[in-house]
Amino acid sequence: MSPTLLFAAPADRWAQYETPLTEALDATGLDYRLGLDLPPEEVDYIIYAPKSGLTDFTPFPRLKAVLNLWAGVEGVVSNPTLRVPLTRMVDSEGLTQGMVEYVTGHVLRHHLGMDKYIGNTTPAWDQAAPPLAQERPVTILGLGALGHACARQLTSLGFPVTGWSRTPRSLDGLRCLHGAEGLTEALSGAQILVLLLPHTAETENLLDAAALDLLPKGAVLINPGRGALVEDTALLAALDSGQVAQATLDVFRIEPLPADHPYWQHPRVTVTPHIAAETRPASAARVIADNIRRNEAGEPLCHVVDRDAGY
Repeated sequence: MSPTLLFAAPADRWAQYETPLTEALDATGLDYRLGLDLPPEEVDYIIYAPKSGLTDFTPFPRLKAVLNLWAGVEGVVSNPTLRVPLTRMVDSEGLTQGMVEYVTGHVLRHHLGMDKYIGNTTPAWDQAAPPLAQERPVTILGLGALGHACARQLTSLGFPVTGWSRTPRSLDGLRCLHGAEGLTEALSGAQILVLLLPHTAETENLLDAAALDLLPKGAVLINPGRGALVEDTALLAALDSGQVAQATLDVFRIEPLPADHPYWQHPRVTVTPHIAAETRPASAARVIADNIRRNEAGEPLCHVVDRDAGY
């Protein structure tokens, strides 16, 4: 029987994905049906994005899997009506590479102190050289696919990288810490801190005043993970006191970030508009098509979410 695929995402996404998905699915050799408005009783797979409006999966008796278009699954993972495998988007061609480039670029920017030179018109010749990478400890909170990829890249440049996760992880060439004690140790040595955790009940406001106080004075924060990981008032206070020297923020509790938000005006904050790891339709379509092909061939799905762990 030919699989039927429902594309459940905001309307503007269909214009971006229709052609790449069709091409990727055609390349698998599958005989399939793909559409926006299909009878629920005929749907085998749902290609899903948050804010699609789909919240009840019970009308889909034939459903085999839900394939998330984004890396983040917090908007669907706890849905009690979802009783089939849920896969996250792990796209090394687009999403992962984009995150690696964003994190590496901003780590190097802060490490080299480039902000004091870019746009500077004051004739001051301060020939103080920055430390070498091996002298600048970096901590990454979150050791999923994105965190691991960023850690590998930074390690290859010579940075001593520590990774932290809620539960134990073991990754070649990387110092891995976990749990409450591990978090204290990870933060206390982080001259540059990168946040790549998902947003869950356990990670919300993880970076509060107490956590920020554990950082070495003058540390830098880079957050391309989730806005709710950071307690905003605590970060602003830490920036004002100099406990945190600079913050580069790509994600926020409310997006777009309201025009009157203090982050826009703060001299030590760089705001970027959620651009660190955008899903690229062409490469993401190939990931989705291959996962459907695998499942139809009786092979295991890739990147299935551990829903007991919450992500």
